[in-house]
Amino acid sequence: MSNIKLIALDMDGTLLTTEEKITEYTKDVIAEALKKDVHVVLSTGRWLKSCYSYAEELKLTSYLVTCNGGQIWTVDQELLEEHVFPQEKVKNMWYLAKKYDVFTWLVSTDDIFYNEEPDDFYKYKWLKFGCETDDKNKLDKIVEELSYIDGLELTNSLPTNIEVNPKGVNKASALKKVCHKIGISMDQVLACGDSLNDIKMIQEAGVGVAVGNAQTAIKKVADYVTDTNDHDGVAKAIEKFVL
Repeated sequence: MSNIKLIALDMDGTLLTTEEKITEYTKDVIAEALKKDVHVVLSTGRWLKSCYSYAEELKLTSYLVTCNGGQIWTVDQELLEEHVFPQEKVKNMWYLAKKYDVFTWLVSTDDIFYNEEPDDFYKYKWLKFGCETDDKNKLDKIVEELSYIDGLELTNSLPTNIEVNPKGVNKASALKKVCHKIGISMDQVLACGDSLNDIKMIQEAGVGVAVGNAQTAIKKVADYVTDTNDHDGVAKAIEKFVL
């Protein structure tokens, strides 16, 4: 019998195919896990509005970890926990990214601003900051400058981007709180991911799984490397360790 009681799934590059779909095979395997009373939790960098339809599609019944742990929700869209930045920090990060002329996104509790300066940084509660460029030199310089700003948690969801949350906010810390609510430990979690924003949950889960297309750093810390996101890697890992 498997000891896994919770499956934590990153979405982009992991659960979702390149076309941002969930295959029928993966849906069926997740349905089997749910029948065995295993919690399935989306643990994603996305905000609620861009991930909730997938939770509905999978008929999930537990919790949602969104914005890299910036918010924890029930599947009934009840907000259980939220972590936001001081507005001044977000303003500083936005101007830093503009200095290097890179694409930005700012996630507030109410909206996302893509490559656009908000009308007033102080009107919003900010959950996450992100920027993206194919120029690795620019990314390195931005990371270096961000390292001088206190209170930031730096990760990525692709090798070409930087994602920033308030210090201490990550998928692992959020999942620990979900586990506490359910009455289980992180040893009973199977976590699947592909990027640096997944690394802590993969390290701290009982079984940490990297998909075949994951960044090298993720594969190095994972307990197991499954198939790619376009070849049902998540489903195959669940079959191996849970069903």
